[in-house]
Amino acid sequence: MKIKDLVIAIDYGTQSVRVALIDKEGHFLAIEQEKYLTPYFSNKPGYCEQWPDYYYECMKKASLRLASKNKDLLDRCFAISSTCFRDTAVYLDENYKVLRPSILWLDQRVAEAKKKLPLVYRVAYYLIGMTNTVNLNRKRTPAMWLQENEPEVYKKIHYYAPLNFYLNYKMIGKLTDSSSNIIGHYPVGFKTGKIHNKYHPIGIVYGINPKIIPHISNPGEEIGYISKECSIETGIPEGLPYITTGNDKSCECLGSGCIGKNLAHISYGTASTISTFTTKYFSPETFLPSYSSCIKNYYNAEVQIYRGYWMLQWFVNEFADTENIEAKIEHLAVEDILNKKLLQINPGCDGLILQPYWGPGLKRPLAKGSILGFYDTHTKYHVYRAIIEGIAFALLEGLKSIERHGCLKIKQLTISGGGSKSDAICQITSDIFGLKVLKPETYEASILGCAMSVFIAKGIYKTPLEAKEHMVRYSKEFIPNKDANKKYEILYKKVYKNIYPHLKGIYKELSEYQHEVVQK
Repeated sequence: MKIKDLVIAIDYGTQSVRVALIDKEGHFLAIEQEKYLTPYFSNKPGYCEQWPDYYYECMKKASLRLASKNKDLLDRCFAISSTCFRDTAVYLDENYKVLRPSILWLDQRVAEAKKKLPLVYRVAYYLIGMTNTVNLNRKRTPAMWLQENEPEVYKKIHYYAPLNFYLNYKMIGKLTDSSSNIIGHYPVGFKTGKIHNKYHPIGIVYGINPKIIPHISNPGEEIGYISKECSIETGIPEGLPYITTGNDKSCECLGSGCIGKNLAHISYGTASTISTFTTKYFSPETFLPSYSSCIKNYYNAEVQIYRGYWMLQWFVNEFADTENIEAKIEHLAVEDILNKKLLQINPGCDGLILQPYWGPGLKRPLAKGSILGFYDTHTKYHVYRAIIEGIAFALLEGLKSIERHGCLKIKQLTISGGGSKSDAICQITSDIFGLKVLKPETYEASILGCAMSVFIAKGIYKTPLEAKEHMVRYSKEFIPNKDANKKYEILYKKVYKNIYPHLKGIYKELSEYQHEVVQK
Protein backbone atom coordinates (compact mmCIF):
# COMPACT_ATOMS: atom_id res chain seq x y z
CA MET A 1 0.00 0.00 0.00
CA LYS A 2 1.36 3.39 -1.01
CA ILE A 3 2.12 6.03 1.59
CA LYS A 4 -0.38 8.91 1.60
CA ASP A 5 1.85 11.91 2.20
CA LEU A 6 1.04 14.56 -0.43
CA VAL A 7 -1.50 17.36 -0.77
CA ILE A 8 -3.07 18.76 -3.94
CA ALA A 9 -3.33 22.55 -3.70
CA ILE A 10 -5.08 24.83 -6.20
CA ASP A 11 -4.58 28.59 -6.42
CA TYR A 12 -7.11 30.59 -8.43
CA GLY A 13 -5.34 33.90 -9.11
CA THR A 14 -6.50 37.01 -10.93
CA GLN A 15 -4.31 36.24 -13.97
CA SER A 16 -3.93 32.43 -13.88
CA VAL A 17 -4.68 29.21 -12.00
CA ARG A 18 -2.06 26.83 -10.63
CA VAL A 19 -2.35 23.21 -9.47
CA ALA A 20 0.45 21.67 -7.40
CA LEU A 21 1.49 18.53 -5.54
CA ILE A 22 3.27 19.44 -2.30
CA ASP A 23 4.87 17.28 0.41
CA LYS A 24 5.13 17.92 4.15
CA GLU A 25 8.59 19.46 3.74
CA GLY A 26 7.19 22.15 1.46
CA HIS A 27 8.67 20.69 -1.73
CA PHE A 28 6.76 21.19 -4.98
CA LEU A 29 6.87 17.77 -6.61
CA ALA A 30 4.78 18.99 -9.55
CA ILE A 31 3.01 22.18 -10.57
CA GLU A 32 1.03 23.23 -13.64
CA GLN A 33 -0.22 26.71 -14.55
CA GLU A 34 -2.94 27.81 -16.93
CA LYS A 35 -2.96 31.51 -17.80
CA TYR A 36 -6.32 33.09 -18.53
CA LEU A 37 -6.56 34.20 -22.14
CA THR A 38 -9.18 36.71 -21.01
CA PRO A 39 -8.83 37.55 -17.30
CA TYR A 40 -11.97 39.67 -17.62
CA PHE A 41 -14.12 41.45 -20.18
CA SER A 42 -15.57 44.96 -20.04
CA ASN A 43 -18.92 46.04 -21.46
CA LYS A 44 -18.26 49.59 -20.22
CA PRO A 45 -15.18 51.47 -19.02
CA GLY A 46 -14.23 50.33 -15.52
CA TYR A 47 -16.29 47.13 -15.71
CA CYS A 48 -14.53 43.80 -15.03
CA GLU A 49 -16.61 40.66 -15.44
CA GLN A 50 -16.01 36.96 -16.05
CA TRP A 51 -18.10 33.81 -16.19
CA PRO A 52 -17.24 31.78 -13.06
CA ASP A 53 -17.11 28.52 -15.00
CA TYR A 54 -14.17 29.93 -16.97
CA TYR A 55 -11.94 29.56 -13.90
CA TYR A 56 -13.00 25.95 -13.47
CA GLU A 57 -12.37 25.23 -17.15
CA CYS A 58 -8.84 26.64 -16.86
CA MET A 59 -8.22 24.63 -13.69
CA LYS A 60 -9.30 21.48 -15.52
CA LYS A 61 -6.65 22.04 -18.19
CA ALA A 62 -3.87 22.55 -15.65
CA SER A 63 -5.03 19.61 -13.53
CA LEU A 64 -5.28 17.21 -16.49
CA ARG A 65 -1.71 18.08 -17.52
CA LEU A 66 -0.51 17.50 -13.97
CA ALA A 67 -2.40 14.20 -13.69
CA SER A 68 -1.12 12.88 -17.03
CA LYS A 69 2.50 13.42 -15.93
CA ASN A 70 2.24 12.36 -12.28
CA LYS A 71 -0.10 9.39 -11.82
CA ASP A 72 2.13 7.75 -9.20
CA LEU A 73 2.29 10.99 -7.20
CA LEU A 74 -1.50 11.42 -7.34
CA ASP A 75 -1.88 8.03 -5.70
CA ARG A 76 0.07 9.40 -2.71
CA CYS A 77 -2.34 12.32 -2.12
CA PHE A 78 -4.50 12.24 1.02
CA ALA A 79 -6.35 15.56 0.66
CA ILE A 80 -7.03 18.54 -1.60
CA SER A 81 -7.81 22.21 -1.05
CA SER A 82 -7.92 25.48 -2.96
CA THR A 83 -7.42 29.17 -2.38
CA CYS A 84 -8.92 31.97 -4.42
CA PHE A 85 -8.93 35.72 -4.95
CA ARG A 86 -11.53 37.60 -2.95
CA ASP A 87 -14.58 39.83 -3.15
CA THR A 88 -16.10 38.17 -6.22
CA ALA A 89 -19.56 36.61 -6.03
CA VAL A 90 -21.39 34.07 -8.19
CA TYR A 91 -25.13 34.57 -8.75
CA LEU A 92 -27.05 31.27 -8.80
CA ASP A 93 -30.70 30.30 -9.13
CA GLU A 94 -32.35 27.54 -7.10
CA ASN A 95 -30.89 24.91 -9.45
CA TYR A 96 -27.32 26.28 -9.06
CA LYS A 97 -27.41 27.73 -12.55
CA VAL A 98 -25.24 30.81 -13.09
CA LEU A 99 -27.49 33.80 -13.87
CA ARG A 100 -24.89 36.29 -15.16
CA PRO A 101 -21.12 36.87 -15.20
CA SER A 102 -19.43 37.59 -11.89
CA ILE A 103 -18.47 41.17 -11.08
CA LEU A 104 -14.78 40.90 -10.17
CA TRP A 105 -13.00 42.63 -7.32
CA LEU A 106 -11.22 44.80 -9.92
CA ASP A 107 -14.52 46.27 -11.10
CA GLN A 108 -14.93 50.01 -10.52
CA ARG A 109 -18.68 50.50 -11.01
CA VAL A 110 -20.66 52.02 -8.18
CA ALA A 111 -24.31 51.89 -7.27
CA GLU A 112 -26.26 55.02 -6.47
CA ALA A 113 -27.60 53.46 -3.25
CA LYS A 114 -30.95 55.21 -3.80
CA LYS A 115 -32.73 53.19 -1.13
CA LYS A 116 -31.87 54.86 2.16
CA LEU A 117 -31.05 52.99 5.33
CA PRO A 118 -33.53 53.34 8.22
CA LEU A 119 -33.12 56.67 10.02
CA VAL A 120 -31.94 55.12 13.30
CA TYR A 121 -28.97 53.51 11.52
CA ARG A 122 -28.08 56.70 9.65
CA VAL A 123 -28.06 58.68 12.89
CA ALA A 124 -25.93 56.02 14.62
CA TYR A 125 -23.38 55.97 11.78
CA TYR A 126 -23.22 59.76 11.80
CA LEU A 127 -22.59 59.92 15.55
CA ILE A 128 -19.64 57.51 15.37
CA GLY A 129 -18.20 59.07 12.21
CA MET A 130 -18.98 56.16 9.88
CA THR A 131 -21.29 57.85 7.39
CA ASN A 132 -18.76 58.12 4.55
CA THR A 133 -17.46 54.59 5.16
CA VAL A 134 -20.97 53.12 5.12
CA ASN A 135 -21.96 55.05 1.98
CA LEU A 136 -18.82 53.89 0.15
CA ASN A 137 -19.38 50.27 1.17
CA ARG A 138 -22.99 50.35 -0.01
CA LYS A 139 -22.07 51.88 -3.37
CA ARG A 140 -19.24 49.39 -3.93
CA THR A 141 -21.41 46.35 -3.17
CA PRO A 142 -22.26 44.45 -6.41
CA ALA A 143 -25.54 43.28 -4.91
CA MET A 144 -26.62 46.91 -4.53
CA TRP A 145 -25.72 47.64 -8.16
CA LEU A 146 -27.64 44.59 -9.36
CA GLN A 147 -30.72 45.59 -7.38
CA GLU A 148 -30.69 49.02 -9.03
CA ASN A 149 -29.67 48.07 -12.57
CA GLU A 150 -30.69 44.43 -13.09
CA PRO A 151 -33.58 43.87 -10.66
CA GLU A 152 -35.00 41.04 -12.77
CA VAL A 153 -31.72 39.13 -12.39
CA TYR A 154 -31.37 39.90 -8.71
CA LYS A 155 -34.86 38.56 -7.94
CA LYS A 156 -33.81 35.19 -9.36
CA ILE A 157 -30.73 34.88 -7.13
CA HIS A 158 -31.20 31.98 -4.74
CA TYR A 159 -27.54 31.72 -3.74
CA TYR A 160 -25.21 34.70 -3.52
CA ALA A 161 -22.00 32.69 -3.34
CA PRO A 162 -18.34 33.74 -3.09
CA LEU A 163 -16.41 32.41 -6.07
CA ASN A 164 -14.51 29.67 -4.22
CA PHE A 165 -17.78 28.37 -2.75
CA TYR A 166 -19.00 27.80 -6.30
CA LEU A 167 -15.72 26.27 -7.46
CA ASN A 168 -15.99 23.84 -4.54
CA TYR A 169 -19.51 22.98 -5.67
CA LYS A 170 -18.09 22.05 -9.07
CA MET A 171 -15.60 19.71 -7.38
CA ILE A 172 -17.50 18.13 -4.49
CA GLY A 173 -21.16 18.99 -5.10
CA LYS A 174 -21.44 21.19 -2.00
CA LEU A 175 -21.79 24.98 -2.01
CA THR A 176 -19.66 25.90 0.98
CA ASP A 177 -16.22 27.05 2.09
CA SER A 178 -14.51 28.59 5.11
CA SER A 179 -15.16 32.04 6.57
CA SER A 180 -11.72 33.03 5.23
CA ASN A 181 -13.03 32.67 1.69
CA ILE A 182 -15.99 35.04 2.08
CA ILE A 183 -14.03 38.27 2.41
CA GLY A 184 -15.39 41.35 0.69
CA HIS A 185 -18.84 42.91 0.41
CA TYR A 186 -20.81 40.29 2.35
CA PRO A 187 -22.80 40.53 5.62
CA VAL A 188 -20.35 38.41 7.61
CA GLY A 189 -18.66 38.89 10.99
CA PHE A 190 -15.03 37.90 10.64
CA LYS A 191 -14.43 37.56 14.37
CA THR A 192 -17.06 34.81 14.59
CA GLY A 193 -17.15 33.65 10.98
CA LYS A 194 -20.95 33.83 11.08
CA ILE A 195 -23.53 35.50 8.82
CA HIS A 196 -25.07 38.66 10.29
CA ASN A 197 -28.85 38.90 10.48
CA LYS A 198 -30.48 41.50 8.25
CA TYR A 199 -30.90 44.01 11.10
CA HIS A 200 -27.29 43.86 12.24
CA PRO A 201 -25.54 47.30 12.02
CA ILE A 202 -22.93 45.81 9.67
CA GLY A 203 -25.13 43.29 7.87
CA ILE A 204 -27.71 45.89 6.85
CA VAL A 205 -25.08 47.96 4.99
CA TYR A 206 -24.69 45.47 2.14
CA GLY A 207 -28.39 45.08 1.38
CA ILE A 208 -28.07 41.30 0.93
CA ASN A 209 -30.68 39.00 2.42
CA PRO A 210 -28.62 36.69 4.68
CA LYS A 211 -30.82 33.78 3.60
CA ILE A 212 -29.17 33.73 0.16
CA ILE A 213 -25.62 33.49 1.60
CA PRO A 214 -24.54 29.81 1.48
CA HIS A 215 -23.50 27.85 4.55
CA ILE A 216 -20.11 28.91 5.94
CA SER A 217 -17.74 26.21 7.19
CA ASN A 218 -14.74 26.48 9.50
CA PRO A 219 -11.15 26.68 8.26
CA GLY A 220 -9.62 23.21 8.34
CA GLU A 221 -12.96 21.42 8.01
CA GLU A 222 -13.43 18.37 5.79
CA ILE A 223 -16.49 19.35 3.75
CA GLY A 224 -16.73 16.65 1.08
CA TYR A 225 -15.03 14.46 -1.48
CA ILE A 226 -14.02 14.80 -5.12
CA SER A 227 -16.98 13.67 -7.22
CA LYS A 228 -16.81 11.14 -10.03
CA GLU A 229 -17.63 13.86 -12.58
CA CYS A 230 -14.87 16.13 -11.29
CA SER A 231 -12.40 13.23 -11.30
CA ILE A 232 -13.13 12.52 -14.96
CA GLU A 233 -12.81 16.20 -15.87
CA THR A 234 -9.62 16.92 -13.91
CA GLY A 235 -7.77 13.65 -13.31
CA ILE A 236 -7.97 14.26 -9.55
CA PRO A 237 -8.67 10.96 -7.69
CA GLU A 238 -12.37 10.36 -6.99
CA GLY A 239 -13.24 10.39 -3.30
CA LEU A 240 -10.26 12.52 -2.27
CA PRO A 241 -11.23 14.52 0.85
CA TYR A 242 -11.55 18.30 0.43
CA ILE A 243 -10.28 20.42 3.36
CA THR A 244 -11.21 24.11 3.65
CA THR A 245 -8.34 26.57 3.98
CA GLY A 246 -8.57 30.28 3.18
CA ASN A 247 -8.31 33.20 0.78
CA ASP A 248 -5.23 33.89 -1.34
CA LYS A 249 -3.71 36.64 0.83
CA SER A 250 -4.15 34.65 4.05
CA CYS A 251 -2.52 31.56 2.50
CA GLU A 252 0.23 33.76 1.06
CA CYS A 253 0.94 35.22 4.50
CA LEU A 254 1.22 31.73 6.01
CA GLY A 255 3.22 30.39 3.04
CA SER A 256 5.76 33.20 3.50
CA GLY A 257 6.32 32.15 7.10
CA CYS A 258 4.81 35.25 8.70
CA ILE A 259 4.36 33.55 12.07
CA GLY A 260 5.15 35.55 15.20
CA LYS A 261 4.16 38.85 16.80
CA ASN A 262 7.22 40.69 15.45
CA LEU A 263 6.68 39.70 11.81
CA ALA A 264 4.52 41.25 9.09
CA HIS A 265 4.02 40.18 5.50
CA ILE A 266 3.95 42.18 2.28
CA SER A 267 2.23 40.82 -0.81
CA TYR A 268 3.21 42.60 -4.00
CA GLY A 269 0.44 41.23 -6.17
CA THR A 270 -2.26 42.72 -8.39
CA ALA A 271 -3.57 43.99 -5.08
CA SER A 272 -0.79 44.79 -2.61
CA THR A 273 -1.24 44.16 1.10
CA ILE A 274 0.56 44.27 4.41
CA SER A 275 -0.69 41.93 7.10
CA THR A 276 0.02 39.97 10.25
CA PHE A 277 -0.92 36.43 11.26
CA THR A 278 -2.26 36.41 14.81
CA THR A 279 -4.64 34.88 17.33
CA LYS A 280 -5.59 38.38 18.46
CA TYR A 281 -8.57 40.04 16.76
CA PHE A 282 -8.32 43.79 16.28
CA SER A 283 -9.10 46.45 13.68
CA PRO A 284 -5.92 47.28 11.70
CA GLU A 285 -7.51 50.59 10.69
CA THR A 286 -10.54 52.40 12.04
CA PHE A 287 -13.73 50.56 10.91
CA LEU A 288 -11.63 47.90 9.08
CA PRO A 289 -11.94 44.36 10.52
CA SER A 290 -9.31 41.69 10.77
CA TYR A 291 -10.16 38.75 8.50
CA SER A 292 -10.61 35.08 9.30
CA SER A 293 -7.38 33.27 8.50
CA CYS A 294 -6.80 30.00 6.66
CA ILE A 295 -6.12 28.43 10.09
CA LYS A 296 -8.92 28.09 12.65
CA ASN A 297 -8.75 30.61 15.52
CA TYR A 298 -6.25 32.82 13.69
CA TYR A 299 -6.80 36.19 12.00
CA ASN A 300 -5.12 38.36 9.41
CA ALA A 301 -4.93 42.04 10.31
CA GLU A 302 -4.49 43.51 6.83
CA VAL A 303 -4.29 46.82 5.02
CA GLN A 304 -4.74 46.66 1.25
CA ILE A 305 -3.61 48.94 -1.56
CA TYR A 306 -6.25 48.53 -4.22
CA ARG A 307 -4.76 47.38 -7.54
CA GLY A 308 -1.21 47.68 -6.10
CA TYR A 309 1.25 46.15 -8.55
CA TRP A 310 -1.37 46.24 -11.27
CA MET A 311 0.06 49.74 -11.76
CA LEU A 312 3.38 48.32 -13.00
CA GLN A 313 1.59 46.43 -15.75
CA TRP A 314 -0.24 49.64 -16.63
CA PHE A 315 3.15 51.37 -16.92
CA VAL A 316 4.50 48.59 -19.15
CA ASN A 317 1.45 48.79 -21.43
CA GLU A 318 1.57 52.57 -21.73
CA PHE A 319 5.28 53.48 -21.69
CA ALA A 320 7.55 50.46 -22.27
CA ASP A 321 7.48 49.81 -26.02
CA THR A 322 11.25 50.28 -26.32
CA GLU A 323 11.92 48.07 -23.32
CA ASN A 324 9.63 45.37 -24.76
CA ILE A 325 11.80 45.27 -27.90
CA GLU A 326 14.99 45.18 -25.82
CA ALA A 327 13.59 42.39 -23.63
CA LYS A 328 12.80 40.23 -26.68
CA ILE A 329 16.32 40.71 -28.05
CA GLU A 330 17.90 39.73 -24.73
CA HIS A 331 15.31 36.99 -24.02
CA LEU A 332 14.27 38.66 -20.78
CA ALA A 333 11.01 39.77 -19.24
CA VAL A 334 10.33 43.46 -19.80
CA GLU A 335 10.23 43.91 -16.00
CA ASP A 336 13.86 42.73 -15.84
CA ILE A 337 14.86 45.56 -18.18
CA LEU A 338 12.88 48.13 -16.20
CA ASN A 339 14.26 46.91 -12.87
CA LYS A 340 17.80 47.48 -14.17
CA LYS A 341 16.80 51.03 -15.12
CA LEU A 342 15.29 51.83 -11.72
CA LEU A 343 18.65 51.14 -10.06
CA GLN A 344 20.00 54.15 -11.95
CA ILE A 345 17.48 56.40 -10.16
CA ASN A 346 18.28 57.82 -6.72
CA PRO A 347 16.15 56.92 -3.68
CA GLY A 348 13.25 59.36 -3.59
CA CYS A 349 13.29 59.74 -7.39
CA ASP A 350 14.96 63.15 -7.21
CA GLY A 351 11.87 64.65 -5.57
CA LEU A 352 9.15 62.82 -7.51
CA ILE A 353 6.59 61.17 -5.23
CA LEU A 354 3.45 59.16 -5.98
CA GLN A 355 0.41 58.29 -3.90
CA PRO A 356 -1.13 55.00 -5.15
CA TYR A 357 -4.81 55.49 -4.42
CA TRP A 358 -6.11 53.93 -7.63
CA GLY A 359 -9.50 53.49 -6.01
CA PRO A 360 -11.34 54.83 -2.93
CA GLY A 361 -10.85 53.09 0.40
CA LEU A 362 -12.77 52.89 3.65
CA LYS A 363 -10.43 55.34 5.34
CA ARG A 364 -10.19 57.68 2.34
CA PRO A 365 -13.43 57.50 0.34
CA LEU A 366 -12.45 60.58 -1.72
CA ALA A 367 -8.96 59.36 -2.63
CA LYS A 368 -7.45 59.40 -6.11
CA GLY A 369 -3.93 58.77 -7.35
CA SER A 370 -1.43 61.62 -7.60
CA ILE A 371 2.15 62.26 -8.73
CA LEU A 372 3.89 65.35 -7.37
CA GLY A 373 7.22 67.08 -7.90
CA PHE A 374 7.85 66.91 -11.66
CA TYR A 375 10.98 68.58 -13.03
CA ASP A 376 12.35 68.57 -16.56
CA THR A 377 15.08 66.19 -15.39
CA HIS A 378 12.60 63.42 -14.63
CA THR A 379 12.23 60.48 -17.01
CA LYS A 380 9.75 57.66 -17.35
CA TYR A 381 12.10 55.56 -15.21
CA HIS A 382 11.62 58.05 -12.38
CA VAL A 383 7.87 57.45 -12.73
CA TYR A 384 8.43 53.68 -12.67
CA ARG A 385 10.45 53.89 -9.47
CA ALA A 386 8.00 56.40 -7.97
CA ILE A 387 5.21 53.82 -8.43
CA ILE A 388 7.24 51.22 -6.55
CA GLU A 389 8.19 53.65 -3.80
CA GLY A 390 4.63 55.02 -3.56
CA ILE A 391 3.12 51.58 -3.00
CA ALA A 392 5.74 50.88 -0.32
CA PHE A 393 4.99 54.24 1.39
CA ALA A 394 1.28 53.36 1.44
CA LEU A 395 2.03 49.95 2.94
CA LEU A 396 4.33 51.58 5.51
CA GLU A 397 1.40 53.78 6.51
CA GLY A 398 -0.68 50.62 6.82
CA LEU A 399 1.96 48.93 8.97
CA LYS A 400 2.06 51.85 11.38
CA SER A 401 -1.72 51.62 11.73
CA ILE A 402 -1.50 47.86 12.38
CA GLU A 403 1.19 48.40 15.02
CA ARG A 404 -0.82 51.15 16.70
CA HIS A 405 -4.14 49.30 16.81
CA GLY A 406 -2.64 45.90 17.62
CA CYS A 407 -0.07 47.14 20.16
CA LEU A 408 2.66 45.48 18.07
CA LYS A 409 6.23 46.28 17.15
CA ILE A 410 7.20 44.72 13.83
CA LYS A 411 10.91 43.95 13.46
CA GLN A 412 11.05 41.94 10.22
CA LEU A 413 9.08 41.57 7.00
CA THR A 414 8.44 38.61 4.74
CA ILE A 415 7.68 39.40 1.12
CA SER A 416 6.02 37.58 -1.78
CA GLY A 417 4.03 38.15 -4.96
CA GLY A 418 5.15 39.13 -8.45
CA GLY A 419 6.97 42.25 -7.29
CA SER A 420 9.14 40.22 -4.92
CA LYS A 421 10.86 38.53 -7.87
CA SER A 422 12.94 41.70 -8.23
CA ASP A 423 15.82 42.01 -5.78
CA ALA A 424 15.82 45.75 -6.50
CA ILE A 425 12.20 46.06 -5.34
CA CYS A 426 12.95 43.98 -2.23
CA GLN A 427 15.86 46.29 -1.36
CA ILE A 428 13.77 49.43 -1.89
CA THR A 429 11.17 47.92 0.44
CA SER A 430 13.79 47.25 3.11
CA ASP A 431 15.13 50.80 2.75
CA ILE A 432 11.69 52.43 3.05
CA PHE A 433 10.57 50.37 6.05
CA GLY A 434 13.97 50.35 7.74
CA LEU A 435 13.52 46.62 8.39
CA LYS A 436 15.11 43.35 7.34
CA VAL A 437 13.14 41.74 4.51
CA LEU A 438 13.06 37.94 4.09
CA LYS A 439 12.39 36.55 0.63
CA PRO A 440 10.95 32.99 0.49
CA GLU A 441 12.55 30.31 -1.63
CA THR A 442 9.37 29.98 -3.72
CA TYR A 443 7.28 32.69 -5.35
CA GLU A 444 4.25 30.39 -5.00
CA ALA A 445 3.65 31.38 -1.38
CA SER A 446 -0.15 31.33 -1.65
CA ILE A 447 -0.38 27.77 -2.91
CA LEU A 448 2.26 26.67 -0.39
CA GLY A 449 0.23 28.26 2.43
CA CYS A 450 -2.84 26.42 1.19
CA ALA A 451 -0.97 23.11 1.48
CA MET A 452 0.44 24.07 4.90
CA SER A 453 -3.12 24.71 6.11
CA VAL A 454 -4.10 21.17 5.12
CA PHE A 455 -1.13 19.59 6.90
CA ILE A 456 -2.04 21.58 10.02
CA ALA A 457 -5.75 20.69 9.75
CA LYS A 458 -4.93 16.97 9.46
CA GLY A 459 -2.61 17.07 12.48
CA ILE A 460 0.64 16.47 10.61
CA TYR A 461 1.80 19.69 12.25
CA LYS A 462 0.34 20.85 15.55
CA THR A 463 0.89 24.59 15.04
CA PRO A 464 1.54 27.07 12.19
CA LEU A 465 5.04 27.63 13.64
CA GLU A 466 5.84 23.93 13.42
CA ALA A 467 4.60 23.86 9.82
CA LYS A 468 6.77 26.90 9.02
CA GLU A 469 9.87 25.24 10.47
CA HIS A 470 9.43 22.28 8.12
CA MET A 471 7.93 23.87 5.00
CA VAL A 472 9.19 27.46 4.58
CA ARG A 473 12.71 28.39 3.50
CA TYR A 474 14.21 31.74 2.55
CA SER A 475 16.50 32.38 -0.41
CA LYS A 476 17.64 35.92 0.43
CA GLU A 477 17.47 38.63 3.06
CA PHE A 478 17.74 42.36 2.53
CA ILE A 479 19.15 44.80 5.10
CA PRO A 480 18.15 48.49 4.95
CA ASN A 481 20.67 50.99 3.63
CA LYS A 482 20.96 53.62 6.37
CA ASP A 483 21.48 56.57 4.00
CA ALA A 484 18.54 55.60 1.79
CA ASN A 485 16.35 54.98 4.84
CA LYS A 486 17.03 58.51 6.17
CA LYS A 487 15.98 60.02 2.83
CA TYR A 488 12.81 57.95 2.76
CA GLU A 489 11.93 58.90 6.36
CA ILE A 490 12.08 62.59 5.41
CA LEU A 491 9.89 62.05 2.33
CA TYR A 492 7.39 59.92 4.23
CA LYS A 493 6.97 62.22 7.23
CA LYS A 494 7.21 65.62 5.55
CA VAL A 495 5.66 64.93 2.14
CA TYR A 496 3.80 61.63 1.69
CA LYS A 497 1.68 61.81 4.86
CA ASN A 498 0.61 65.37 4.03
CA ILE A 499 -0.53 64.74 0.45
CA TYR A 500 -4.03 63.37 1.12
CA PRO A 501 -5.01 65.90 3.84
CA HIS A 502 -4.09 68.76 1.49
CA LEU A 503 -5.64 67.27 -1.65
CA LYS A 504 -8.84 65.62 -0.42
CA GLY A 505 -10.88 68.74 -1.19
CA ILE A 506 -9.54 68.70 -4.75
CA TYR A 507 -10.25 64.97 -5.01
CA LYS A 508 -13.85 65.69 -4.00
CA GLU A 509 -14.18 68.29 -6.76
CA LEU A 510 -12.70 65.84 -9.28
CA SER A 511 -15.13 63.11 -8.20
CA GLU A 512 -18.08 65.44 -8.65
CA TYR A 513 -16.77 66.53 -12.05
CA GLN A 514 -16.38 62.90 -13.18
CA HIS A 515 -19.83 61.97 -11.98
CA GLU A 516 -21.67 65.02 -13.32
CA VAL A 517 -19.74 65.74 -16.53
CA VAL A 518 -17.58 62.84 -17.71
CA GLN A 519 -19.99 59.96 -17.01
CA LYS A 520 -22.90 61.82 -18.58
